[in-house]
Amino acid sequence: MKQYKHLLFDVDDTLLDFDSAELGALPLVCNDYGIPYSEEIRQVYRDINEELWGALEIGRVTRHELLTTRFTRLFETFGYTVNGAEADARYRDYLVVGQQFVPHADEVIRTLSQSQKFDLYIVTNGATDTQHKRLRHAGIHGHFNDIFVSEQTGSQKPMPAFFDYVFERIPQFNANETLIIGDSFGADIVGGHHAGIDTCWLNAKGKEPTVNIPVTYEIDNLRELYTVLNIKQTV
Repeated sequence: MKQYKHLLFDVDDTLLDFDSAELGALPLVCNDYGIPYSEEIRQVYRDINEELWGALEIGRVTRHELLTTRFTRLFETFGYTVNGAEADARYRDYLVVGQQFVPHADEVIRTLSQSQKFDLYIVTNGATDTQHKRLRHAGIHGHFNDIFVSEQTGSQKPMPAFFDYVFERIPQFNANETLIIGDSFGADIVGGHHAGIDTCWLNAKGKEPTVNIPVTYEIDNLRELYTVLNIKQTV
């Protein structure tokens, strides 16, 4: 069985349940602007957000454009005008408040950290301050050797420049000893494959691959990492 040293973890929907955080944050933003919240608002936001993140991953929009326009577009759809950058800042503050783990994420991270067999890293798209706060609030920030966020790196997954930035900052980096674990096929699996490292797709929702590339491991539960990494659960 292959031995890994460097484990690169995505955050949203890999370790932390982003849907739950979003469900808590959106109504609070609406309330701040006196806008009645509804499930329709949430669905329109998710459509806009998914479109913009997809465009960011292929370089069609910048991170600044994403963060300053998604709420402007959302509320314009319902006839309201807001400062998009301000609304986004409020939203990201609210995201930090209520963190819920993906099933078994807390246990798995603590077990891997305590084993002292691996160096754990975060590789995530998003805003640096927000992601650091979310990980601290969840109580797992200290288990990672370093945390790499797209705002900090100047590029985002799956772009090669993101992975180059990360690899250059991992001590004694060896691609053959590195595994990326993430839920996004486009960002994590495609990005990891093109960067020349093994990939582990957390496919809890049974999605189909977006492109035809090999996946080293596919799991539907983080506890399956114990088998992949040949390690016993200790927490």
